[in-house]
Amino acid sequence: MIDPRRMVVLAAVALLALNAVAVAASPAKPKPAALATAAPSPPPPPPAVELPAPKVYLFRGAMGPIFSTGMDRLGEKLTKAGFSADVYEFTLCRLVGNRVISNYKETPAPIVLIGHSMGGLCSIVISEMAAKENIPVSLVITIDPAHATGNVPLNVERFINIFMSDSVLGGGDVVAEPGYRGHYASFDLKENSRVTHINIEKSDDIHRQIVDMVMQLPRIPPQTQVDAVPLRYLVPANTLVELWDSGVRLPVRSGDTMESIATTHRVPLWSIAQSNSLPENAALTPGQSIIVPRHLAPVDPTAALATPDRR
Repeated sequence: MIDPRRMVVLAAVALLALNAVAVAASPAKPKPAALATAAPSPPPPPPAVELPAPKVYLFRGAMGPIFSTGMDRLGEKLTKAGFSADVYEFTLCRLVGNRVISNYKETPAPIVLIGHSMGGLCSIVISEMAAKENIPVSLVITIDPAHATGNVPLNVERFINIFMSDSVLGGGDVVAEPGYRGHYASFDLKENSRVTHINIEKSDDIHRQIVDMVMQLPRIPPQTQVDAVPLRYLVPANTLVELWDSGVRLPVRSGDTMESIATTHRVPLWSIAQSNSLPENAALTPGQSIIVPRHLAPVDPTAALATPDRR
């Protein structure tokens, strides 16, 4: 006969053994995860600095109220676009130059000087005055300036000359001072029979492009001027001038042609040919350096796929 107390002991031992097996078979309970430490949030970006709007000074040529009325129309368009744009006679050149310098010292803002005929000469004179005060001039545009117009001083960041080399009243082929590192573009319209000294400053197409350039000035990123290649063009007859601010050197890729480069960069084929002193059908070699005209602000890469306007 089995002792009841022995049976109780055996049952207890068996129960303990079953519990041990169950504990060994069950998965280990995961340890509570350590509380994740939140990564420090980056500091907020500095507030965007709003650049002041350019201040534009326009200058008529001799007998300006009669022969330079296009400058008044351009001034009205710039004013309508929201800019401070004042039109002056070139005879007040140095007086206005002192005002330009005084205004800049009081409230620094990009300076834009635009002049027709003797007014173009005046724009360079004021640029020279500003250079002596170490004041930069953001943009100078001369429209068939007088032959006596001086060289572009080194403080001018961007210079554009639209002229007719065979003009008697104007015809100033303005060049830059040695060592000039800014953006330079020269457009000779002598082959366009519809353009004369007393209507060149009245072109609505040129006005539109000038207004666009002034509007872009406060928005363009700082650009190194080391790679700026000066441009000089003889614009073909019956071709509307397209205002570029300088050229840039680019390497030729495999498969590139003169025409494909012109299409990609939205410039006419003749501009590529003249920039590089090449015929329009010239064969290109991969790795070859080629000059392409560029606009004041970089062209939208998505828009660069559009077919260029072959005016």
